[in-house]
Amino acid sequence: MKALIFAAGLGSRLRPLTDTLPKAMVRVGGVTMLERVALKLRDAGVGDIVVNVHHHGEVLKEYISGLDIPGVSFRVSDEGRRLLDTGGGLKKAATLIKGDEPFIIHNVDVLSDVDITDMLAFHKKNRPLATLAVSNRTTSRYFLWQKGMLAGWENTKSGERIVCRDGQLASLEVLAFSGIHIVEPDIFSLVEEEGVFPLNSLYLRLAPSHKIIAYRHDHSFWADIGSREKLKKAEEMLAENPGKFGRQGK
Repeated sequence: MKALIFAAGLGSRLRPLTDTLPKAMVRVGGVTMLERVALKLRDAGVGDIVVNVHHHGEVLKEYISGLDIPGVSFRVSDEGRRLLDTGGGLKKAATLIKGDEPFIIHNVDVLSDVDITDMLAFHKKNRPLATLAVSNRTTSRYFLWQKGMLAGWENTKSGERIVCRDGQLASLEVLAFSGIHIVEPDIFSLVEEEGVFPLNSLYLRLAPSHKIIAYRHDHSFWADIGSREKLKKAEEMLAENPGKFGRQGK
């Protein structure tokens, strides 16, 4: 099975840590986030991992070349010339990630005990174009869902709201995205966007005509390390619940 780890981001809110390191190499509990995510994917049956790189790309490529996780091979999708956002990053990695089976996408800054094996079984049972891990938690940006189907997006800070499926607005469920997707390879034939674009916009364009569904994990442990404050909270969560995050070694 294949997976794509989104690791190209600038990590601006983690400065000064990311002044000299890519976000993927920031350590939580003494282990880099890239290694943590790769181990989680390996334990879910992934043997082929593609990592997109941009910020401190040469440093990250050197680190990946020396990362030895039994059962896992790594390849790099290099965005050194231009940071492509998540949609553009997926499109650029197409030749590396595309195959005959669904693949997993995992943000490098997400620490969780989300059961990817169970999520994959849920995906295969329902046979959507994409399955997105979501939960009922407070944030500023949400996906909107109608009976478990993607129906829109909302930014509560800016007031922006996109509704892409017919139905009553009052019936839409508001859930936060958790940075983990399972996607069918058919998606590559549906990408019309060019250059820099977010994966969210592709999902919203496709939602009226394609099945994009929610995998809920409301009672799971979840954190991201997108800022120094969030990194501190992730460290605390890991220290308090070390057994919730699977094996910590190779």
